[in-house]
Amino acid sequence: MRYWLLIAALMPTLATAEIYRWTDEQGRVHFGQRPVAGAETVQVRPQVIERDQHTREREERRQRFYDARREEQQQAAATAAAQREERASECRDLRRHLAQMPEGFRYYREGAGGERIYYSDEETDTARRQLRERIAQRCS
Repeated sequence: MRYWLLIAALMPTLATAEIYRWTDEQGRVHFGQRPVAGAETVQVRPQVIERDQHTREREERRQRFYDARREEQQQAAATAAAQREERASECRDLRRHLAQMPEGFRYYREGAGGERIYYSDEETDTARRQLRERIAQRCS
């Protein structure tokens, strides 16, 4: 990250740097950052390259593909975040339910006529064990 920040900070200085070209007595071309004494100065403008229709279409297709891919990734990330939140909520509910089942208490359900039907110790222990197993399976 620091590397990219350094490059970004140096970009304006690199963009303003001037390059000089000269030919020596042997006919070889040289490039440098300082002008040679007595050299002729010529202003060179960057060459503008026009893109043809095929190139523009290809770039537009690439941009559409890139946009579609980015949209898919954002949707996948949103779906994954929703699933994580749903699982976290389920884990909180399971842990809260287990915490509400302390040892030694009697639990019951209401029958069809409104009477209390008490769970046996084995049924209560089985329910606790199943909750612990589900927590271990879903919340790891």
